[in-house]
Amino acid sequence: MSTVAVIDYGMGNLHSISKALQYASPETNVIVTSDAETILNADRVVFPGVGAMRDCMKALNELNLISVIKQAAQTKPFLGICLGMQALLNDSQENGHTDCLGILDGHVLKFAEPLNDANGEILKVPHMGWNQVKQNPHPLWQNIPDESRFYFVHSYYATPQSSDIIAGTSDYPNSFACALMQKNVFAVQFHPEKSQTVGLQLLANFLNWDGDK
Repeated sequence: MSTVAVIDYGMGNLHSISKALQYASPETNVIVTSDAETILNADRVVFPGVGAMRDCMKALNELNLISVIKQAAQTKPFLGICLGMQALLNDSQENGHTDCLGILDGHVLKFAEPLNDANGEILKVPHMGWNQVKQNPHPLWQNIPDESRFYFVHSYYATPQSSDIIAGTSDYPNSFACALMQKNVFAVQFHPEKSQTVGLQLLANFLNWDGDK
């Protein structure tokens, strides 16, 4: 039986993501864990997250998970979600400045305020709700129509060093990278576990992905 480890460091919507993974692939063994050996022995790894970056990195350090995440992200299909995506980059503007994991080359910036749409209407920060995602080719988009709507909740966004690792973009109001890809790593700003049919399809695609582009 295939196994997927959902990393538990006290800052993820663990029940929702584990339930969604199980629904997307009932034959998969979903394990919520902070145990290094369990994470490294799993076939796939999911790194979720909600909250503040400084708290995220502090928790990962206290649980001795930083090297574990870096190793997992080099060796097996790896999915980062929301804060778990942002933490893969070099650093974040959140909390003044917070060093992150440096697995993906780039930075995390705060949406500048005030934000206005094309009609001059004020856009709220955090960016919260459904938004379209424009896809760049990747196996995890299989059977998901381009410009499908996914559910977002965030005040910060990824700015990768190279456009080559951008797997998807959304607009708020300007285009920003909302999905990143690098070898066996795929990471999304939106919440697939809250994105209904297309989100479940993305999770099913991940659970059938061998890590190749």
